[in-house]
Amino acid sequence: MKYDSKICKLVKAEKLTFDVYDFTLHCPELAVKAVPGQFAQIYLPGHTLRRPISICGIDKEAGNLRFVFQIRGQGTAELAQLPLESAVEILAPLGNGFPLDPGKRTLLVGGGIGTPPMLGCADALRENVVAILGFRSKDAVILEQDFKKTGAKTLVATDDGTYGFHGLVTELAGQEQFDVVFACGPTPMLKAVRALAEQRNVPCFLSLEERMACGIGACLGCATPLLDESGCQYFGHVCKDGPVFESSRVVL
Repeated sequence: MKYDSKICKLVKAEKLTFDVYDFTLHCPELAVKAVPGQFAQIYLPGHTLRRPISICGIDKEAGNLRFVFQIRGQGTAELAQLPLESAVEILAPLGNGFPLDPGKRTLLVGGGIGTPPMLGCADALRENVVAILGFRSKDAVILEQDFKKTGAKTLVATDDGTYGFHGLVTELAGQEQFDVVFACGPTPMLKAVRALAEQRNVPCFLSLEERMACGIGACLGCATPLLDESGCQYFGHVCKDGPVFESSRVVL
């Protein structure tokens, strides 16, 4: 695994919803190595553990990495308040990304804060993508226009019907044609997406979300049950073995 710790500059900060923030960090040495699906561990002064945040966008030419994150505790609340030009120490890029294939029609499914990791895939694959984004309500919708700007066919579903399609992301996905599926979001959604991929007999890759301490497989804090080639269960680690896994290997 190739990763590095660098001091980066916060060059853009925006509030997307009441608890979701959009940061861009200038870090050329890290951006050039990153691929969609990887993540970073962000250090905050005064906190022992770094905060794991998925990489939302990669601009290798500008040397920037984009992170869209939700406030989930004191650490991310403090991160959200950082002023522009702040120096931010991050360890990145970490983990394994998605296996991008421009020749395959790719279905991207993002649920809630699992949506940001999908944007890098859409940006890399462009028009050969259908992106289906699921949220609780209209107030929680993020990144829809960003996906549309990539050229991807972009559809939104909400649980309460206040925006877009009223229903499950898999109901929308079932109406589309695709050769491979990438997904990130809550476990019930991942189960449903995997079932759809199995029904269509197409490959499926899931990005798992898990609490992480070190981000490099040393602390063993993000252990998750997986299946080996013979179907036997063992424990791997989301940070080191993932966060992207073939769906057939994941015990959900």
